[in-house]
Amino acid sequence: MSGAKPVLIVMGVSGAGKSTIGRALAARLGWPFQEGDDLHPPANIAKMSASVPLTDEDRAPWLAAIGAWIDRRIADGGGGVITCSALKAAYRRTLAEGRPAVRLVYLEGSKALIAERVGARTNHFMPASLVDSQFAALEPPSPDERAITVSIDQPIADQIAGVVEALAEGRAGLD
Repeated sequence: MSGAKPVLIVMGVSGAGKSTIGRALAARLGWPFQEGDDLHPPANIAKMSASVPLTDEDRAPWLAAIGAWIDRRIADGGGGVITCSALKAAYRRTLAEGRPAVRLVYLEGSKALIAERVGARTNHFMPASLVDSQFAALEPPSPDERAITVSIDQPIADQIAGVVEALAEGRAGLD
């Protein structure tokens, strides 16, 4: 990446901790943070709130908005963190193709732990009833996607430290 700071997509199923980890990671690195869910069109929020899973067509404008945010960060010299479930490889290709500064941070956890977390949440549009659909749609990143995989069954500080260490080892614009 020749010194350019990466734009990190913190990905995983709903309840994996994308917002928590994304905010903490951005704060640690001193980079801008964007909550990807805030870029969903109102129709998507309404569907998910009604326990209706989104289709690929529903996700297209959302992914375009995330891509536009990534492009602005790259144009400004990189260094950004955005959350996006990015459950399917096709979604990740949409976000990463032609953008070598993009790196994935995959938050990996068991269905039982995720269901427990989602069930305990308040004030979030994603109901626990959609956890199964999230796991059904999930295509974990393949080795060629060079994702930084983080186990969510460890303390937040350890998750952040693992990502920062992986970035430093890859010299991903942190020099």
